[in-house]
Amino acid sequence: MRSRYVLGALGLALMAWGGLLLVRQPEPWRIALWLGGAVVVHDGFVAPLVCAIAALTAAAGLRLRGVPRAALIVAGSLTAIALPPLLRPGGAANATVLPLDYLRNWLLTMAVIAVLTFLYTGTRAALRRAARRH
Repeated sequence: MRSRYVLGALGLALMAWGGLLLVRQPEPWRIALWLGGAVVVHDGFVAPLVCAIAALTAAAGLRLRGVPRAALIVAGSLTAIALPPLLRPGGAANATVLPLDYLRNWLLTMAVIAVLTFLYTGTRAALRRAARRH
């Protein structure tokens, strides 16, 4: 119970620090606009997509709990963050702006998330089966 209060106090302190950093910016409305956009993307895209996938897998008789659901949330959040560089039109006029291959890096990140999820769930299922046999 005490750890909840400590974590809550830490969260409030971090929020206050973030608010202070926000008002010190020369154009704080731009950051507030970006944060509002992040909320819209999360609530309008990521959360409904995760719920739809969970409903479809439940309808198919599959259980999608714990790590697979967390992996979907992480993948969706990373995709939402990566959308601006992935959808930018054409190349950058300045070579030092967005110099990386964001599509390749995004695909690699999604592959790593998928592989780690399958390895974890597969290993866990194998360990459960082995435990039932003994």
